[in-house]
Parts: sequence; C-alpha cells; structure tokens
Amino acid sequence: MTVQIENEYLIATIAEDGAELVSLKSKKNNIEYIWQGDPAFWGRHAPVLFPVVGRLKEDQYTYEEHTYPMSQHGFARDSLFEVIEHGSELVSLSLKSSKDSKKVYPFDFELILSYALEADNLVVNYQVENTGNSEMYFSIGGHPAFNVPLEQELSFNDYYLSFSPKKSRTQIPLAGPFADFEHKTLGQTNTSLDIRRELFKQDAIIFETKGVNAFTIETDEGPHSISLSYSDMPYVGIWSPYPQEAPFVCIEPWCGIADDVNATGNLVDKKGINKLGPSDVFKTNYTITAK
Repeated sequence: MTVQIENEYLIATIAEDGAELVSLKSKKNNIEYIWQGDPAFWGRHAPVLFPVVGRLKEDQYTYEEHTYPMSQHGFARDSLFEVIEHGSELVSLSLKSSKDSKKVYPFDFELILSYALEADNLVVNYQVENTGNSEMYFSIGGHPAFNVPLEQELSFNDYYLSFSPKKSRTQIPLAGPFADFEHKTLGQTNTSLDIRRELFKQDAIIFETKGVNAFTIETDEGPHSISLSYSDMPYVGIWSPYPQEAPFVCIEPWCGIADDVNATGNLVDKKGINKLGPSDVFKTNYTITAK
C-alpha cells in the first residue's frame, strides 16, 4: 500500500512498506525525481536506514555480552509501518519495537517518519523515541536515489554535483564495506564535482559534514535540478552502482556510519552511534528541493 501527499508543486508517494519515498513528481514539468527501482540496477528508491547505517563486521554486533545478527542498513527498510497521520500535504508513519525486532535489536523504541510538502520542498523528518527503561543505541539515515538524467534528452555525464557551502570537507575512504577513519583525507568539495562512473569505483564517496549543508545534482544543459539539504547530520554518502550504467545517484544523509575497519563489534563503542536515555526523543530532518 502507498499513500500520497500533494500541493500545487509536487506529488509525493510513500510506501507503507519501509516508510519509503517511492515517487516525487513535479506537477509543473512532469519530471519524476526519484529513481523507480529497476531491479536490474537497484530495486529500492529511498530506504530508511535504522537501527544501523552501512555494514557491520560479520553482519553482527554485541551488546551486554550478547551477539545479535544485523544485515546492512538494518531492518526498518523491510518493515511494515503504520500510517498514524495523513493530511493533504503531510503523512506520518510509525514503526514500534516488537518480539521479532527484539531478536536482532534488544531495545524498545518508536520510529516515526514524517513527510511534509512545503512549496517545491519535501521535508523528511525522523523521530526516534526510547520507549524502554534503559539506554538505547542506534544510527539512522536516508538513502534517496535521484534520476540522472532528469531529462530524457540529456545524459548521466551532463550532470555535476555542487556543494554548499563551497569548502573542503573531510573524506572518509572505504576499505571494502567498512569506514577507514585512519586514512581520512581532505575532499575537494570547495568546487563542483563532475558526475562520472569512475567516482564510485570504490563504492560510496563519504564526507563528514558539520552545520548546514546542501548537495545539488544539476547541469548546465537544462534548468532542472535536485537538492538535498540539512543542518545537523554528521555524514553524507554519495553513491551510484559501479560499473553498471545505472541512471541514478544517491545522496545519503546519515546520523551513523558503517563499522570502522578497527571496530570491536561492541554497539556501545561503534563510531557515529547515537544514545538515548529512557523516554528521550531524537529528532532530525533533511529537505529535498525539486527544481
């Protein structure tokens, strides 16, 4: 099942499965901005990453001397959410802990995803509440995939990625699927980056981000672009499958990151992990702007 919200600019469609944004379409130019999930390349659209972001060593972690299995990016993207609010321009969906979730994640929680249209913006809100009596540890992030090209007469190589503010950012390389913090470098995000297949030869490009950031996929060959912006998420990943000729690029804002190459597997010590006390609530959001 899916639900729709719309205003005079955009129509957004969200699936109850995974609370995933599956379409963002302009009512003015009829452009579909979200990748439509062709499984020949990648069968998803914009999955929600929770309670981990990225890959864990041996696809497992330890907490209080117990070992739990956890697949890449966690289980929320494959879980059925409940619609708890639905207006013309807003929808909220909820996922709560259960007996099944506790087999892989021993915490009581409620995760609420809200999507709100504001002019030509879609604001994606994350809310995590610790509904248990002990501390909980989690990561959360987005993985929206955007069509590149946006216009049929253009090509993948016609586009570039621009950064705001234009300044260098710390880049975290990957060693296989794991973050290699020991070999951080300075990424040249003070200038635009041409979108080419070779960018993704080592998988995702990952940057540390502080404060307000915006990332825009645009072209000098046409007027249309897509931007993703936020103010308080510490990492971003840029990804497209390599070497496939996949016609999309993901801009992934993260509060969390894959295990470091030196990770112990202990969830409490994991790089980028977030902690909530009993009854505490974590909130963050990002905005997609379609032009």
